[in-house]
Amino acid sequence: MLWLIFLVGPLRDRWAAGDHLVAAVSAAGLLIFAVLVVTVFALFRQPDWDDAEEPVPAGRAAWVLLAALAALCLGLTLLLGGTALPAAIYVGVAAIFMLPSRQSAVIAVLTGAAMLALPLLLPTLLPGWMEDGVPLYLALVPPAVWVGRELGMRGRRLRTLARRQQAEIAIIEERNRVARDVHDILGHSLTVITVKTQLAQRLIDIDPERAKAELADMERLAREALAGVRTTVGGLREVTLPGELANARTALAAAEIRADLPDPGTQPTDHSVLFGWVLREAVTNIVRHSRATRCTVRITTGAIEIEDNGIGLPADAPTGTGLSGLHERVAAAGGTLTLANRPEGGLRVLASFPPTPAATR
Repeated sequence: MLWLIFLVGPLRDRWAAGDHLVAAVSAAGLLIFAVLVVTVFALFRQPDWDDAEEPVPAGRAAWVLLAALAALCLGLTLLLGGTALPAAIYVGVAAIFMLPSRQSAVIAVLTGAAMLALPLLLPTLLPGWMEDGVPLYLALVPPAVWVGRELGMRGRRLRTLARRQQAEIAIIEERNRVARDVHDILGHSLTVITVKTQLAQRLIDIDPERAKAELADMERLAREALAGVRTTVGGLREVTLPGELANARTALAAAEIRADLPDPGTQPTDHSVLFGWVLREAVTNIVRHSRATRCTVRITTGAIEIEDNGIGLPADAPTGTGLSGLHERVAAAGGTLTLANRPEGGLRVLASFPPTPAATR
């Protein structure tokens, strides 16, 4: 608003020249003009893209204010001469703040055009305005302000959309994580429970005590699976390699598959959690699909390898949810998951990671 002080000089000149009425009316008009401009900027600003998806349509009050500003600007120009014409910049900027983008663009362009056209149409009333090329760049101020505001709003909108997309991607990734975890937990546990159920049915007449032990194991596994689902949904589920080695030994024994497993207490800590997930999924598939009689697990600092002597992986076998999730887990951690049929029969699952600098020293 301080820029309107430039009109104090013309007002003083009118008063000194004896045009007291013109000076008084102009001073009153300038004061009302300033109050309206302050009102526009305080109460009628269009929301930014951070606050609303679409511009708010201009109400009647906005158009009345804009018309009053334009009339006052024209009156000041006719009373004080061409030196008052730059006040039209406030009209264009007020339109930009009050009106939606398209409407404000029209007003901004019309304001700039009027600032150029009025001195040509009324040269006797607006002397001196066309000197020194001044009107050229002042007339461009309203369109320039409109362009600047549009660029700012579009930039904020793009940033807002980017944040929303990132949030949506994070939600999708979290859903996929929970889906993978629930599948891995329930798939493994239910597979072992199924095998133990079949075993208990065969033993119930010939070895009731062992059948009871298998039924107790089934109850324990069901409780563990339920607890695992609860903690996974809460984001608290942890898988450890020693724990999965112990679970694998139990599951393979229940399926009458001879297991050659390393000692859980002597395993390297690198990639322990991920190796636990790989072992869990591989053992689940061996028990469920392989028809194997033997399973061998080898673990090094940067790799875990699970082999069986079953039927292997059919060429047309679809990739299940578990293996898809396992591929995603390993790839996200920077490793490679390989599934290949062994020449002597059976399947080989290998999850490997490049050596770390510390490991190569």
